[in-house]
Amino acid sequence: MAQRSGEVAAHGGEEHEMTFLDHLEILRWHLIRSAAAIVVFTGIAMANKEIVFHDIILGPSRTDFFTYRKLCEVGAAINSAGLCINKLDFTLQSRELSSQFTMHLTSSFVIGLLLGFPYLFWEIWSFIKPGLYPNERENSRGAVFFVSFLFLLGSLFGYFIVSPLSINFLASYQVDPSIANEFDLSSYISTLVTLVLSCGIMFELPMIVYFLSRAGILSPELMRIYRKHAIVVIAFIAAVLSPPDVLSMTLMGIPLLLLYEVSINISWWVRKRDLAKLNEQATS
Repeated sequence: MAQRSGEVAAHGGEEHEMTFLDHLEILRWHLIRSAAAIVVFTGIAMANKEIVFHDIILGPSRTDFFTYRKLCEVGAAINSAGLCINKLDFTLQSRELSSQFTMHLTSSFVIGLLLGFPYLFWEIWSFIKPGLYPNERENSRGAVFFVSFLFLLGSLFGYFIVSPLSINFLASYQVDPSIANEFDLSSYISTLVTLVLSCGIMFELPMIVYFLSRAGILSPELMRIYRKHAIVVIAFIAAVLSPPDVLSMTLMGIPLLLLYEVSINISWWVRKRDLAKLNEQATS
């Protein structure tokens, strides 16, 4: 059985360090297992076409979607009929012969990637972890859980908040009443996938700040000083990752800005804990 990266292999009763090719071989098996998990989840998604497409992929295109129903309930509670979305004025079309089959494969793969992400990250982390120093392993405890949790939380935010509101805005926008909104299926799915995955990735900001703070690269003072610069960068990222409309950019930019503020507190907490450990070691 192959040794994990960073470990020492036994050969002829003697110990020797693993070569670069040994590490590549171990990495290959980590990647193979990760790919196998994603393929399994993709196959499950493909086998449940009705649930994947009717309930998940096409859910935000219908007024009975969870988010739209909750908005109607909130609108009724505060006596604001404008919050209730009773009509989505667009139709979806498949204009190419292979479009539906291709979208079936693509959508199944994306769902397989989302469901398999925790295992994928665990495999990658299993490869990296043995090469870390003991204090680095101690500082990175729970990394797999928090990275996976934040990614899935961001994906859910993108699916239930950003995607339906963006789709409603784009579908109802018209430059002239004589122009009907008839969208291609691939355009709809690519927009949905982009929003969901983008939100999943941007929710990793607190973990990135945590590790950079542990490495001494970031500090709360530095993040406060460059807050205005960060706002410009956040606006740029939101513009790149979201569809070209103000609502989508705002829905993606606001949580990213809030995550930045949360990350400042995380950086402050990391430094406070490190200083407490240094004081404890100095007095012991």
